[in-house]
Amino acid sequence: MMTGDLTIDSGDTAWMLVSTALVLLMLLPGLALFYGGLVRAKNLLSVMSQVMAITAIAVLSWIGWGYSLAFSAGNAVIGGLSKAGLTGLDSTLWAVGSDGDAIPELVFAAFQMTFAAITAALVIGALVERVRFSAVLVFSLLWLTLVYAPLAHMVWAGDGLLFGLGAIDFAGGTVVHINAGIAGLVGVWFAGPRIGHLREPMPPHSLALTMVGAGLLWVGWFGFNAGSALEANGLAGVAMMNTFAAPAAGLLAWMGLERWVSGKASMLGGASGAVAGLVAVTPAAGISGPIGAMLLGALASAACYIFVSSLKNRMRLDDSLDVFGIHGLGGIVGSVGTALVALPALGGHGAAEYAFGAQLVTQIEAVAVAILWSAAGSALCFAAVRAVLPLRHERDNEREGLDLADHGERAYNY
Repeated sequence: MMTGDLTIDSGDTAWMLVSTALVLLMLLPGLALFYGGLVRAKNLLSVMSQVMAITAIAVLSWIGWGYSLAFSAGNAVIGGLSKAGLTGLDSTLWAVGSDGDAIPELVFAAFQMTFAAITAALVIGALVERVRFSAVLVFSLLWLTLVYAPLAHMVWAGDGLLFGLGAIDFAGGTVVHINAGIAGLVGVWFAGPRIGHLREPMPPHSLALTMVGAGLLWVGWFGFNAGSALEANGLAGVAMMNTFAAPAAGLLAWMGLERWVSGKASMLGGASGAVAGLVAVTPAAGISGPIGAMLLGALASAACYIFVSSLKNRMRLDDSLDVFGIHGLGGIVGSVGTALVALPALGGHGAAEYAFGAQLVTQIEAVAVAILWSAAGSALCFAAVRAVLPLRHERDNEREGLDLADHGERAYNY
């Protein structure tokens, strides 16, 4: 099929269809299992229901207006509504890197839709075991519209603010991970800590589920990173190899630090380190070499380990599933570190005249914009929800568990 000077490449289109499905796999069932195993048994269905419902809200809002706000022509901050309802996209093409090649724009829209869905679902990990199902859904709808879509436009649209600055974000270090981590941090401030936080043990109820979820996240991440090449080509191969290297280094770094500090390396630590490595390499996946990816994964994992194992409790921060501690902090390390691993001396794919100092400043500016945008927008969304709905459950419901309080069912019948 040809439109103007563009021709659909069937191989690229097939790869993007697969990548889109892989990113959905990260979410359902990957993230649902990962988060579900980390909470107490009385809240398993609550967490899984939130992830599932957020996915549905993201799909519908993205079709309705989210894609248009993110990827249609507009100003430096947000697009317009010319593509609302995906009107006309069944006959339009999206250009990819190779001259004259394209994929159907509907496929590109679907791929980006899965990014929006998993970002909104990540946020909720900071607030699980205490917030109401209804409040989560209203927040997610507002947040996807007011926070996610504009930031995606700023980073990835041709007329976007951060795109124009030259910030490198191959697959979502700022748009997905920093955005979700900061939103989760703001949500913790609005919701407050769980009953018994730092006074009662709250161990994960099933690390087996968490391990299965972590594995699905890693597998799906190949669609996330390699799919962001938009082509089945060498760039996708670079991103795929980096998506092997960074989490492997992150996994061993976290477990090594645990062994050094406590004498034991935990499975949960390994899974957390792998996710930290995946988060960190996301913005750099297309420009780093494997050695740089390993370095980035290990550094991010170490930073996240220090925060999660020590600083979080000192700050009395009840980020339930470490959304800021891993996604927010890992995204910051990865986004800033992208300037370093792009260096040809480290095997990066920056041009021979690559200016490290200038790119480092640009990456820091992009991180700062993402933090400020997410913090302000998320606070607005949480405040709006709290003004019309109770954000938290009553104490008795929280003690009993949100599976019963919100859904009237239990995950396990004994």
